[in-house]
Amino acid sequence: MSSMDMERTLVMDAVTVERKIQRIAHEIFENNFEESCINFMGIEKRGFALAEQIATLYEGISGQEVKIWSVPILKRNPMQSFQIEGLPDGGLKDKVVVLVDDVLNSGRTLIYAAKHILNEEVRCLQTVCLVDRKHRKYPIRADYVGMTLGTTLQEHIAVEFDDEIKVYLD
Repeated sequence: MSSMDMERTLVMDAVTVERKIQRIAHEIFENNFEESCINFMGIEKRGFALAEQIATLYEGISGQEVKIWSVPILKRNPMQSFQIEGLPDGGLKDKVVVLVDDVLNSGRTLIYAAKHILNEEVRCLQTVCLVDRKHRKYPIRADYVGMTLGTTLQEHIAVEFDDEIKVYLD
């Protein structure tokens, strides 16, 4: 075992992550069962990978039409303008959007992504994160959370998407 492996703590194994994702998909359905279509938007890259998993489960649970989009926001420069590829004419106007990211730390990335999405005049915007660290600097929260984890600012949460999704504390 390398010294790097010894410093890492497994916070959620693949089975736990799968259970959390299933619960999130069910909760989203409970709050959107009357909708005909849900738009999942994942913040690139890990948020999008998580959004794909949630959307797949959601579609199986709900039988509703599901659309998924990638939000190419730059975490280091979230104010930079971006285009969401493939949006139809009319964009997301009057649509239900579920914005997904892997880890909610300060809220910066999520709030700037939400700002861009709200420019589309959506009817409802809901937010999802797998891990909420509660280190808010911005007034945004996740409506659906896999796990809330108290950490210090010096600690790092790593969500790894290999064959399975695992969450580590570094």
